[in-house]
Amino acid sequence: MKKIINNPANFVEESIDGLIKSHPDVYALAKDNNRVVMRANKASNKVGIVAGGGSGHLPVFTGYIGKGFLDACAIGSVFASPSVEQMVSAIKNADNGNGVLCVIGNYGGDVMNFEMACEMVEAQGIRTKKVVVADDIASASEAEKEKRRGIAGMIFVFKVAGAIAETGASLDDVFKTAIEVNNNIRTLGVAVSPCILPEAGKPTFQISDDEIEIGMGIHGEPGIKREKLRPANDLVDDLYKKIIEDSKLTANDNIAVMINSLGATPLEELYIISKRVNENLSNSKIKNIKTYVGRYATSMEMAGMSITTLKLNDNLKKYLLAESKCPFWNN
Repeated sequence: MKKIINNPANFVEESIDGLIKSHPDVYALAKDNNRVVMRANKASNKVGIVAGGGSGHLPVFTGYIGKGFLDACAIGSVFASPSVEQMVSAIKNADNGNGVLCVIGNYGGDVMNFEMACEMVEAQGIRTKKVVVADDIASASEAEKEKRRGIAGMIFVFKVAGAIAETGASLDDVFKTAIEVNNNIRTLGVAVSPCILPEAGKPTFQISDDEIEIGMGIHGEPGIKREKLRPANDLVDDLYKKIIEDSKLTANDNIAVMINSLGATPLEELYIISKRVNENLSNSKIKNIKTYVGRYATSMEMAGMSITTLKLNDNLKKYLLAESKCPFWNN
């Protein structure tokens, strides 16, 4: 294992500390829990937006705290769910008296612990709603969409829900809009190499140098198939076809696109992918309103990428493009 770290047992706390010290105008550590990050300046008179999940995916989850995004986030150990206690702290620190929306990736531990945390804070008078993000088309069929994993598409949910919350909208309206985003996101990714967990010290899976895995999850979960590495255009065309068929996008639809590095894939390769995606969209006469290219949802140093589409209407477009303050997001 080659990593520029100190004691692996301190990996999460030290990375959180460094994040806050690097952006003290955006992030702060919750006073009651060292695994909860919140806004440096707590918002008021708005619905709170909370997320949470394992470490190892920056900027997901803690990186998306800020104006127009999340209010607080609970962070677990690498690839592990935060505890119920940590989630309760995040919800309480995000609450402004107007209720809290919890945006949850569709993983068993995250969902179960958030459900318990919401029950606990509800008993204390904090109203909550939950959106379970399920955008990974490789992990279940369209007929069983509720079983799909939540991956890079959750960032679109963070952004739109965060933006409408800033307007002073009610919890019910923020929840309704977040559900609309969740229903209109689709993601499919490709893994090229494994990653190494700091405390494990060995790769999460094995893959040959000339192989890729279509649809592998961000924790190394199996994908649709393993195959030989192909030229970028051939690979993108295959992923594009699967996403378009699943989302039922048609000519004249408006969308936003995210080309995401899983950690190690460089920007140059992402822009080659973006070039081909946009060529396909043009040929399909689908209108791409905005392309996001970069490291948005990672898996430590895993090499690979994912493509996410969000079908837009005027309302979703307005909130997606609304002003925000987050070091990892470019409006």
